[in-house]
Amino acid sequence: MIQTLLVANRGEIACRIFRTCSDLGIRTVAVYSDADERALHTRRADAAVRLPGAAPADTYLRGDLIVKAALAAGADAVHPGYGFLSENPDFAREVLDAGLTWIGPSPEAIEAMASKTRAKRLMGLEPLGEVTQGDLPVLVKAAAGGGGRGMRIVRRLDELRGALEGARAEAASAFGDGEVFVEPYLENGRHIEVQILADTHGTVWPLGTRDCSLQRRHQKVVEEAPAPGLPERLAQELRTLAVRAARAVSYVGAGTVEFLVADGRAHFLEMNTRLQVEHPVTEAVFGLDLVAEQIRVAEGHALEKDPPGPRGHAIEVRLYAEDPARDWAPQTGTLHRLAVPPGVRLDTGYGDGDPIGVHYDPMLAKLVAHAPTRAEAVRRLAGALESAVLHGPATNRDLLVRSLRHEEFTSGRMDTGFYDRHLAALTTPAPDPLAPLAAALADAHGRSRFGGWRNVPSQDQAKRYEVAGEETEVRYRHTREGLAADGVRVVRADAGTVVLEADGVRRAFAVARYGDEVYVGAERLIALPRFPDPTAQLAPGSLVAPMPGTVVRVAEGLTEGATVTAGQPLIWLEAMKMQHQISAPAAGTLTALHAEPGQQVEPGLLLAVVRPA
Repeated sequence: MIQTLLVANRGEIACRIFRTCSDLGIRTVAVYSDADERALHTRRADAAVRLPGAAPADTYLRGDLIVKAALAAGADAVHPGYGFLSENPDFAREVLDAGLTWIGPSPEAIEAMASKTRAKRLMGLEPLGEVTQGDLPVLVKAAAGGGGRGMRIVRRLDELRGALEGARAEAASAFGDGEVFVEPYLENGRHIEVQILADTHGTVWPLGTRDCSLQRRHQKVVEEAPAPGLPERLAQELRTLAVRAARAVSYVGAGTVEFLVADGRAHFLEMNTRLQVEHPVTEAVFGLDLVAEQIRVAEGHALEKDPPGPRGHAIEVRLYAEDPARDWAPQTGTLHRLAVPPGVRLDTGYGDGDPIGVHYDPMLAKLVAHAPTRAEAVRRLAGALESAVLHGPATNRDLLVRSLRHEEFTSGRMDTGFYDRHLAALTTPAPDPLAPLAAALADAHGRSRFGGWRNVPSQDQAKRYEVAGEETEVRYRHTREGLAADGVRVVRADAGTVVLEADGVRRAFAVARYGDEVYVGAERLIALPRFPDPTAQLAPGSLVAPMPGTVVRVAEGLTEGATVTAGQPLIWLEAMKMQHQISAPAAGTLTALHAEPGQQVEPGLLLAVVRPA
């Protein structure tokens, strides 16, 4: 029986595994980088061991250090979570060679399936060799790992070399393995997967289907179970293929077999030899704790002959600290407050007041709703997400709410091209026009202009805010009766709550402020100074860092005075395990270059200047 378990991971998945261990009476051990010294998973564990450094290559990708940590803390088992070393057969061998129990499949099974190239060959498929014009579009894909990292769509042959280089660099950074391959890219199919669970006694459970078609940068954003509108014939075929793949490698534990479904046919993508981020929707539908089942299987227990029957429908969204309207740029800062209404499941690796840094994935949390029908689950999740208290950096919350309510999604007709078609409409700002006024009135609470008896009316006061990237100004005034504004009746105004009545409709606004950040309900505002900073001017053609991160590459031979073309890639930044390309805004001359590889940058830092031709 396992007594003490180390999780070789961080954040949300580590906290989720610790929760099950607590239920089972298993002591827990965390590992943490210097950047995660005060992270939630570090605080939640019974014991924690430091991995010196901050970069994944120095910490969470160092299997030797993690095994030493397990032995030092007295652990007798290791759970890899997902990402990092979870699909690394050498790490699994290190754990087993140290006499520890490995919560996962055998190293041989991982080796056979963790490399997508070997997995395809096992299923009778081959990656593309030399790519020709007739093969386009193609997908460059990392052979190891997952989560959308190390993937590039190529639609022109002259883009292939850059895509290969970028994918290799990103895969090496995220997984410690820079191998990539090329396969045909199928446009606008549905991403369907099958959860499997297998024991050491020959039983394999296919636990239904999941639809994960809503993706950004090939990384899933919304997942649900079961896959809606899937013909039973096709669903059965997918379950059969998943079991076949598991038996082909004598699989043990939890795993996922992924397919792209197009034109009524299933195309094998890969097998993930680990727990998936989206496993909670399967847990909700089948009434299981998949982490508990993983542990029992690792202890040698046998599964029942047949899995439990499914019930209802479950949907999960991934809440990211990112700006979808700005090429999904990751955001950093402090997560001041995160709370969701009852009735939905919240899995997170952050607590109130925790910093969101640049070193790791920008996912803040997962929200999961389960209901008897899909329509009820969609409504419940959208409502909970919309009313959640979320005070911190910009997130994809509004995008998720709009996605869940989009007719294409509610009718179950979505595919992997959903955001390609609808992103602009889904990210069009729709700020609440009363939110800035509510913020200003809350700020003005108690600061009356009347120091004594006056017969003259108070002059209007003005406050400026940035809302959805745009500046706005609101005006209000102090009266003997309290605060007032034109066109609106101020029913109540204090520091935390403002009640306004407009056109006969009364609405209450919860207001919270952290420095210059103001939150009015679900609206995030930035309080601006009364007078603009006259020094905050940039020359035309200035390229600034859109996010915090590290300069990982500057275009070869790029120097001041060079001639550049419109759209030419100039600088590559890495933030939160993803690479972001900065290109020339127009054809012209590079008059300044301040970026160099290895440089740490903050948002707004001037990197280069291109003088238009």
